[in-house]
Amino acid sequence: MKRRSIRARSFWIMIVAGMLTGMGNGSVFGAALMCFLGRGMFSDWGGWFGPAYNPTSFTGFIDWCMIIFGLAYVGILSVAFKRHDEIENSETVSA
Repeated sequence: MKRRSIRARSFWIMIVAGMLTGMGNGSVFGAALMCFLGRGMFSDWGGWFGPAYNPTSFTGFIDWCMIIFGLAYVGILSVAFKRHDEIENSETVSA
């Protein structure tokens, strides 16, 4: 029986931890950018439900920053887990 890779065993941890970390960093990035730029060309603040994800609105821009950062961190964790698995399971590990 072949042992599953680290990335396969920690799939949900990778998704949850990556999205939480990335979305937290995305919200800080969006808030800092909004503090720096002000409302600028955003004539609408966003709203509730669907309009809150419109990237041309004030809130929508920050929400999309959070989503993109979250997906990026999931990708970073995926690469990190794959490389860690390769190192840990390589035949020629030097001590």
